[in-house]
Amino acid sequence: MTTLVSIRSGRKYRNLYISFIIVLVVVVALLGCLQMAGITLGGGVSGEARLSLMAAGGWEEVVVGGDQPTPLPTPTRPDCHYYNCFNVYRCGRSGNQRLSVYVYPLKRYVDEDRVEIKPMSREFYEILDTILNSEYYTSDPQDACLFIPPIDTLNESNLRKDKIAQSLATLPYWNEGENHLLFNMLPGTAPLFDTELGVMRGKALVAGGGFSALTYRRGFDISLPVYNPAHQDAPLGTKSASLRQWLLVSSQVNLHREHLEDLEAQLSDPSVRPNDLLVLSKCHDHANLTRRCRGSHFYYYPAVLGDAKFCLVVRGGRLGQTALYDTMRAGCIPVVAADQYVMPFSEVIDWTEASVRIYEEDLPSVLEILKRDVSQERILALQQQVLFIYKEYFSTMHKITTTTFRILADRVFPAHARSLAQWNAPPRPTVPHNPLFLPLTAPASEGFTAVILTYDRLESLFQVIQTMVQVPSLAKVLVVWNNQKKAPPQASMWPKISVPLKVVQTRENKLSNRFYPYEEIESECILAIDDDINMMTADELEFGYQVWREFPDRIVGFPPRNVLWNNDTQSWKYDSEWTNEVSMVLTGVAFYHKYWSYVYTTQLPGDVKQWVDDNMNCEDIAMNFLVANLTGKAPIKVTPRKKFKCGECTSGDLSANEAHLVERSQCVRHFTRVFGTMPLKTVEFRADPVLFMDNFPEKLKLYDDMGSL
Repeated sequence: MTTLVSIRSGRKYRNLYISFIIVLVVVVALLGCLQMAGITLGGGVSGEARLSLMAAGGWEEVVVGGDQPTPLPTPTRPDCHYYNCFNVYRCGRSGNQRLSVYVYPLKRYVDEDRVEIKPMSREFYEILDTILNSEYYTSDPQDACLFIPPIDTLNESNLRKDKIAQSLATLPYWNEGENHLLFNMLPGTAPLFDTELGVMRGKALVAGGGFSALTYRRGFDISLPVYNPAHQDAPLGTKSASLRQWLLVSSQVNLHREHLEDLEAQLSDPSVRPNDLLVLSKCHDHANLTRRCRGSHFYYYPAVLGDAKFCLVVRGGRLGQTALYDTMRAGCIPVVAADQYVMPFSEVIDWTEASVRIYEEDLPSVLEILKRDVSQERILALQQQVLFIYKEYFSTMHKITTTTFRILADRVFPAHARSLAQWNAPPRPTVPHNPLFLPLTAPASEGFTAVILTYDRLESLFQVIQTMVQVPSLAKVLVVWNNQKKAPPQASMWPKISVPLKVVQTRENKLSNRFYPYEEIESECILAIDDDINMMTADELEFGYQVWREFPDRIVGFPPRNVLWNNDTQSWKYDSEWTNEVSMVLTGVAFYHKYWSYVYTTQLPGDVKQWVDDNMNCEDIAMNFLVANLTGKAPIKVTPRKKFKCGECTSGDLSANEAHLVERSQCVRHFTRVFGTMPLKTVEFRADPVLFMDNFPEKLKLYDDMGSL
C-alpha cells in the first residue's frame, strides 16, 4: 500500500506541474489582454474572483450607439415598490431558502469611437468579488433571484448616462424589467435618476448613497453609506468619549454659506467654552486632503475627529457625505443636519441609538441641544453603538455589500429574517455568562444522579451508596465499574436502596470514564463522587445540591484547590494548601450540570483528554479548566470541611507529596498551553447554610449535621 501511494503521488505532482504551467500561461495572456484593454485591476480583489469573471465571458467588446443597432432603454419607474417591480417568484426556484445572485459576464462597453464608456473602479471589483465568493452567488441565470449588471455605476459624477442606459439595455434579461440591482455610491440628489433622460434605472433596485426621501423608494431601494477609501489606513477611533477634547467638530469643506455662518455665530456666544466647538475649513493648500484649518492653525484629518465627542454631518454639495463614514470610523457620534437624507441601511439600523438628528434650521442652537438633551451616559452608549455599526456594516466594501444582500435576503425570505433587535445588537463586553441557557434557579423536583467511579473497593463503595440514599434529592445512583479484569458483584450483593441503582462496565480503565454522558443519567444535575468519600453527611450533600440549583452553570463542591504563579520558574503551579483562596473544586465530590460531561467528552481542546487518560491523573483539573474557560466564572466551595478521605488524602498525606504536586503542576501548565490562557478564576468565597455559625437550637436549623474544618 505504501508503494502504491508513492507511485500515485509522483504522477499527481507531475500532472500538477503541467497544469500549473498551463494555468500560468493562460493567466499571463489574460492579464496582457486586460492591459491592452486599458483596465487595471485594483488591489484587494482575489485572483479567484477575477479569473471566474473573465472565464465567464471574456472581455468581449460591445459597441454602444453609432451604426451598431442598440436596444432602446426602458424608462424609469419612480413608482416602483417591492410588490409591483420585484418578481419574488424568481427566488427559491431550486428549493433553497436563500437569495441567489447572478453576475453578468464582464464585457468592455465602448462608444462609436471605441472609447470605453466607464472603466471599472477598484470598489466595483470588490463588490463583484464579494458576490462571487458569497453564499448568494449562482452561475445559472435561470436560478437567479437577482441580477447584477457588469457596468460600474458607483460614481454618478462621471457617468455618461445616455450611454450607460443603452449599455444596460443590451443585457439579455434587462428588458424583462425585473430583479436587477445597480450600485451607486457617489450620487447626486437623486441616485441614477435623471429627470431629462428618465432612463437610467428602469425597474431596477438601486443600492445608493445619498438618497433623498423624495426619490427613495422605501422597501425597494437600499440606502448605502458613502464609502471613503482615502483614509483606510487611519486607526479606528476607540478613544473613550470622556477623554476627548472637543464637544463638537465641524470638518466638512463644502458647507453652504448659511450653515457656516450659523456655526461661526455660536463661537461668539459668551456661554460657549473654548472646547465646545471647532469649525474647520480648507487650508490654503487645497490639494492636501489630510489637513483642515482654523485660521493659521491646522489639524490633521481625519485624526481630529478622533478627539471629538460629536462630529457634524451637514448637507453639502451632495446629500450623501463621506463625512458620515469618516466620523463613524473615528468613533465620533454623528450629528446629522440634512433634512431629507435617508440614513444608510435605515431599513434595519436604528439610528436613534447611534446618532443625533437635528433639523437644518436648528443648526444655530446645536450646542445647546447637545448639552441639554444628551447626558454623559448617553454619550458613551451612542459611541459604543457607532463603533459597532461601523465595524459590522460599514468598514469595508465587503461589509457594505454583504449587508446589502442580507437586507435583500430578509425581504425575500421573511421567515428567516433577523429581527431589528438582532441587527442592532450592541457590542457586549466579555463578561461571565451562562452558556447553558438555564433558568436562574434549576428545578428542585428531579434531583441529582450520583455517579461513582470505582475499581475494586467494595467496602467503601457500599458505604458511599448507603450515605447517598439518605440524601432527600438523590434520584439515581450510577456506578461506573472501571475494572476490566474483574466483573462487578452480583445484584444480590449490592445494598438495597430506595432509588434506582445502575452499574455500567467500561471497556478501558480511563479516568475520563467518570465524565462520559451516559444514557442512564436522566437528571440535569450530576454528583461526581469517588468510591472512598465516606465521611460526607446527608445534610452536606443536600445543601451542596441546593447551592448548585442557584448556580447550575458552575462546579459546586467540597474539596478546594488553587493554582499559583511561580515567579522563580515563571510558570503556574498546583497548590493544595488550606487557604481561603479557591480556583478549583475537585470532582472527587462535586455537583455539575450533565452538559459539561458532553462537552468534556466531545469538545475538550487539543490533547487534554488523551493526556488525562495516558497519565491517569488530572481529570478533575481538566473539568475545572473547561467550565471556567466557557463561563468565565469560578467554582463554588461549599461548607467549611477541608478534610476528605480521597485519592489525594490517604495515609501518608499524598497531597503534600512533592512528586504528586509536581505531576499536578505539570498538568496545569500543559492545560494552560492547550487552552492558550489560564482560565481559572481565584476567589475567596464559600457557601454555608443559614444559621450555620449561629448559637441556635439545632432543631431550628435546616442543615444541622455539617462537618467542621
